[in-house]
Amino acid sequence: MARDDPQVVIAGGGMVGLTLSLALAQGGLRVLLADPLPLQKTRSAEFDGRVSAISYSSARMLDVLGVWKALQNDAEPIRDILVTDAKTGEAPSPLSLHFDHHEIGEAMGYIAENRHIRAALLDAATTAEALEIANPDRVCDFVRYRDALEVHLESGRTVRPSLLVAAEGRDSPSRERAEIGVVAWSYPQRGIVATVEHEHPHDGVAYEHFLPSGPFAILPMTGNRSSLVWTEREEIAGPILQLPQPDFETEIARRFGAHLGNIRTEGPRWSYPLNFHLARGYVRPRFALVGDAAHGIHPIAGQGLNLGFKDVAALSEVVLDAARLGLDVGTADVLRRYERWRRFDSFVLAAATDALNRLFSNDFTPVRLVRDLGLGVVDAIAPMRRFFMRHAGGAAGRLPRLLRGEAA
Repeated sequence: MARDDPQVVIAGGGMVGLTLSLALAQGGLRVLLADPLPLQKTRSAEFDGRVSAISYSSARMLDVLGVWKALQNDAEPIRDILVTDAKTGEAPSPLSLHFDHHEIGEAMGYIAENRHIRAALLDAATTAEALEIANPDRVCDFVRYRDALEVHLESGRTVRPSLLVAAEGRDSPSRERAEIGVVAWSYPQRGIVATVEHEHPHDGVAYEHFLPSGPFAILPMTGNRSSLVWTEREEIAGPILQLPQPDFETEIARRFGAHLGNIRTEGPRWSYPLNFHLARGYVRPRFALVGDAAHGIHPIAGQGLNLGFKDVAALSEVVLDAARLGLDVGTADVLRRYERWRRFDSFVLAAATDALNRLFSNDFTPVRLVRDLGLGVVDAIAPMRRFFMRHAGGAAGRLPRLLRGEAA
């Protein structure tokens, strides 16, 4: 590796790739981030109209990285979560689950538009001295040697870092080049996303209605707005998306309820297929996966981005600790520590969200009775409630330093 070569190359400039770039650069490593999309384009609402849940542990990490101050005014605290089971157009089951933030003494997380998260990360990244952003550019090939790595960029540039990290999303080409397989399947469902303005304030309450076709989530945004994350059967989602606005709003109202008063949709509608995948391994010598390149889960618990942020916190801690000891950060021994730390946790959450979706996305009466009873039992037992709240806040298990609010 030449003196001016980066020590780490990150392929993919999404929210996870940007965050990892910041963490490593602020930790003292020379980092090159390559992404084929003009990063300024990702700031626009037209690029991505979705929102993401940011757990309180992820918010601590963003604060340490100098990002949270720029984002917090666009992030709505989640003060309460209400989970109910119902049929479309009918009253919810009398047994429900209520998570109250007073039990843990702080908001359980935040809801922010993806464009605002990207903008805050990008602003911080462009001022990081040890971080170079190659954009638009991409990693088009790489060759791993026993003691070296050669990374070829589409622009024609070749660099020789110690480590390449793939943060390119679910269809990561670098993962395929590293010959890491995945376990994957598609759900017979589609996610519909829309922003809704409503008459009454939401008071920071997030709602999760379990309907026979899938979960219907109402997530509080800044102002009198909420984001709908609506899971619908594939054959029904298409016609719903084509409805005129009044009819579309009528379908929303059937599921939304009357607790927030009159509603109207704001901006475009978005939809995306729902898939599951887990990489069979997270590392190879001089190569690692993070975020959606490593795992893709059902959005039923809203933990997809936080799962990627946990990867960032763990990998940056492992790599920076090795660098401070003068070790080669790309060796298998270093990277296997990251894999051991993250792979099992990712598997457990992925399996749990898959099981929840299968359990609640049906209308079989005996199953409905059992799951409604389960909601009621958890709601009635305070220690169990707080256990699930800690998991939702990303505070369960052995946390990397960044998620504890400490520098990596």
